[in-house]
Amino acid sequence: MRIILDAMGGDNGPDANIRGAVNAINKVKADIILVGKEEILRAKIKEFYGKEVEEISDRLIIHNATETIEMEDQPTVAIKHKKDSSMVVGFNMLKQDEGDVFISAGNSGALLAGATLLIGRIKGIDRPALAGILPAYKSQLLLMDCGSNTNCKPINLLQFAQMSTIYLKNTFGIEKPAIGLLNIGTEETKGNELVRESYQLLKEKSEELGINFVGNVEGRDAFSGKIDAIVTDGFTGNVFLKTTEGLGKFVKRTLKESLMKNIFSKIACVPALPGINRFAKTMDYKSYGGALFLGVKKPVVKAHGSSDEKLFEYTIIQAERFVENKAVDRMIEAFNKDKKE
Repeated sequence: MRIILDAMGGDNGPDANIRGAVNAINKVKADIILVGKEEILRAKIKEFYGKEVEEISDRLIIHNATETIEMEDQPTVAIKHKKDSSMVVGFNMLKQDEGDVFISAGNSGALLAGATLLIGRIKGIDRPALAGILPAYKSQLLLMDCGSNTNCKPINLLQFAQMSTIYLKNTFGIEKPAIGLLNIGTEETKGNELVRESYQLLKEKSEELGINFVGNVEGRDAFSGKIDAIVTDGFTGNVFLKTTEGLGKFVKRTLKESLMKNIFSKIACVPALPGINRFAKTMDYKSYGGALFLGVKKPVVKAHGSSDEKLFEYTIIQAERFVENKAVDRMIEAFNKDKKE
């Protein structure tokens, strides 16, 4: 297996990308291909580790790409004109079977445009979407869509629910994942026009498509552990995602400051440290990796734009699991089957 990593993309690239890849190389079985400006990547590796890349591992490989797509670039224009950028080169390697999964923390719009234009949509799926994983009570929560489609139609949310079901069943072994529709209330009549129409379509089609639709879910109930996935449009989903991440940081920071306030609180927290550490690990969204771009023909993973080395490491490990579980192949099979029937 070969994992292709856009080594230049993201707010902290290429430093965090390189360090994350080196951290992950002995935790995965796959080769990791760093795509970017070779001269810069080799110099950085020498600076960080005092070694040449070949000395670190024969499974860590550099593939040269002379351009970089910047965050301010227009997505489609960048994909079409920066043909030797680390992102476009990575996509073409994936398309030509020179790798099994592509990861980038770069320009989100360009990543989505490249995945759609260069890799292509799965037949039967109108709009691919980002599937992000968040912590939930004694489980995890799949958020679909978490940022790729800001304007949606009811058919899109129905397909998000269908893709979520297929993904959770095949990757996490959840036989009948509970799928909820993110809303401001649980009643059928609540929400805007998109949500109300989506509710009716999900209610009508769920049994036929094998979706365990449990109705509307309010944000406060999303992390109860009773819901396996929530579907929404990408605008609402991204706001939900960023708010959740911000709240997690706030809770961890406030808890730490409270425990470290004075000598008495420090002494009192010592017996509780194992539990506090478990709590902190559960709240750490970084350990859940990036978001898989479901609905395209090959595995593409969007890492957080602000990814540090830890998040790149986890995302690489997660990407290997995506490929091993054949998430995309099973998605294609399921939609082909539905179309034939």
